[in-house]
Amino acid sequence: MTTIAVFGAGGKMGGRISENLKSTSYRVLHVEASPVGIENMKKRGFSPVPKDEALAAADAVILAVPDNVIGKVAHDIVPRLKSGAMMICLDAAAPYAGHLPSRADVSYVVTHPCHPPIFNDETTPEAKRDHFGGVAAKQNIVVALMQGPDSDYAKGEAICRAMFAPVMTSHRVTVEQMILLEPALSETTAATCVTVIREGMEEAIRRGVPRAAARDFLLGHLNIELAIVFEEVNTPFSDGAKKAIEKAKTQIFRPDWKKVFEEAQVREVVAMITQPPAPRPEPAKV
Repeated sequence: MTTIAVFGAGGKMGGRISENLKSTSYRVLHVEASPVGIENMKKRGFSPVPKDEALAAADAVILAVPDNVIGKVAHDIVPRLKSGAMMICLDAAAPYAGHLPSRADVSYVVTHPCHPPIFNDETTPEAKRDHFGGVAAKQNIVVALMQGPDSDYAKGEAICRAMFAPVMTSHRVTVEQMILLEPALSETTAATCVTVIREGMEEAIRRGVPRAAARDFLLGHLNIELAIVFEEVNTPFSDGAKKAIEKAKTQIFRPDWKKVFEEAQVREVVAMITQPPAPRPEPAKV
């Protein structure tokens, strides 16, 4: 039986992963440092396991911890893993930035959920409201074997499928490709555009459109516009819409905006994401 240690099991992501893994054949050890996290674990029915005990037994470790502390946590636990063990990171930022310690006999797997797609076949209310995924709605995932024997890819992918279940397709990519997906595509590009769209709705409301009307109009149009752009329907934009799009591109976007995918730009964003938290100031002595 494969033993998995989930570090950060009391957090939002660690809790979701632990819930999914409890119905599998894996033996799962839950590790959590914060009192709040431990309390969250207990509410889910999980008991915390001491870090040293978990590391001694673990065949695989899942780091469900923030990007900006992955380097610190990894440098603490990787030297204590048994030879042939696997460490799984849930985001490519820290691995890409070089924050993982060097140890050739430990495999590194990096994964990330794609989240449930906008265009889906979900029918139950629970699945329709599972926007994040990993509970009721089906989703796809991406998985990379950063280092280790190629045979470890299948082992790591199986764990990734279990912790993000229900999974449809698992895409094998490299860490370098994953970093183009996030942050460059999903956050720097898509999240920024979506944020601007929301700001546009607020501007229409400020100019007098009722909030409910603005929201309903926008979300309905986003539905068909995304279907058109991503070829879910065989209906083009109207001639008027095409003209508005071409004019607005020059007003909203810089001509060189695609440079956000260049390595230097990506590394700059990754450095911000993975920057360790500043030390807390010592309390003043009285």
